Amino acid sequence: MKSDLEKYFDRLWPICRSITGNGLRESFEILNEIIPLQLTEVPTGKTVYDWTIPKEWNIHDAYIISPDGKKIADFKVNNLHVVNYSIPVQGEFTKEELSKHIHTIPEIPNAIPYITSYYRENWGFCLTHEEWQALPNDGKYQVYIESTLEPGNLTYAQCVLKGESDCEIFFSTYLCHPSMANNELSGPLATAFLYKTIASIPNRKYTYRFLFAPETIGVIAFLAEHGEYLKQHIEAGYVLTCCGDPGSFTYKRSKHRTSKADQVAEHLLRHSGKEHQVIEFAVGGSDERQYCSPGFNMPVGSLMRTMYQRYKEYHTSLDDKSFISFEALEETVMMYYNMVRVFEMNEKYVNVISHCEPQLGKRGLYPSSINPVFNREETHRLLHFLSFADGENDLVEIAERRNESALLYENIIQDCRKAGLI
Repeated sequence: MKSDLEKYFDRLWPICRSITGNGLRESFEILNEIIPLQLTEVPTGKTVYDWTIPKEWNIHDAYIISPDGKKIADFKVNNLHVVNYSIPVQGEFTKEELSKHIHTIPEIPNAIPYITSYYRENWGFCLTHEEWQALPNDGKYQVYIESTLEPGNLTYAQCVLKGESDCEIFFSTYLCHPSMANNELSGPLATAFLYKTIASIPNRKYTYRFLFAPETIGVIAFLAEHGEYLKQHIEAGYVLTCCGDPGSFTYKRSKHRTSKADQVAEHLLRHSGKEHQVIEFAVGGSDERQYCSPGFNMPVGSLMRTMYQRYKEYHTSLDDKSFISFEALEETVMMYYNMVRVFEMNEKYVNVISHCEPQLGKRGLYPSSINPVFNREETHRLLHFLSFADGENDLVEIAERRNESALLYENIIQDCRKAGLI
């Protein structure tokens, strides 16, 4: 999986994405090779709850020519150089005049910041603080931004993987940033490859929905159309973001705190052997804000690695390919996949031999002195499972009583089904 993750990363990396526009659509076309996406276009001016879909933005070129003739802030060299959603500009400015439209990070002088102006028509450039400080103070700067801001559409994409039930497990990720690795591409890549792993599960119990949407406004547009249905059918949901850095796992709870989404994620992390932390829901974050808003209040959490805003490279040009690990990204995909495995197994089982324990020997499930092949620990786990399979405890609760992962019960459940014990 690692090599495929990197291959698609390299193809998606150069594209300048935003909350609308052709860069977004081009990215969806590439992801569609991994996951069959259904695109929805939402027109400019449409009201979605308290928001309005903005004009569509597309950019072709942007740069500055300094007084000494050097081409700087070249959009084609790094698409973070232009403020996302900048209106078209062509003119000459002094350095003092230009400074009102220049963004740097003095605290990280070698980083280009990521700046947007989605809902107020403006323009600007982003430079490293080192480069800006070194530019001449005298003379004129030629500024050029070739962009369009006009009525069009916002695009989001989803895929529904049907199961035996209409009850849904929901995965949401955003696609709207230009070239950043952990804070942009790690989430969509993890979600797309998670689809591939889940699609290979036979006889799926749950239906799985995957959403790729521009952060905030795209998810609000999706919820305006599908929110009430999702609210009625969701069992658990997760927002995938910041999935690719080599830091430890962070799980951010839903507002419910004890929802199945939270229980399964925290159960697996506890028994994964991986360093991790669990934090409470807070409004500072990503699209869980929309899913957990009062009108929906869905059980949606977020499993990440290093959390947004907690690494210095966040929203800068330093969040690049060298910052992430494709091994870590694959590990995140597999952690989510293991959560899916637990959801598929997690039921309140009923032992059909309810009075005393069943005779396992005649079913080939109990060790004997002449057959030492049996694993006694596994036999104790089987007896434990059958003892608590009373229709009151689900699998996660049963596993927690032995302080172990529910994944250890996969073969036990299969054996009990074959033997007609549950």
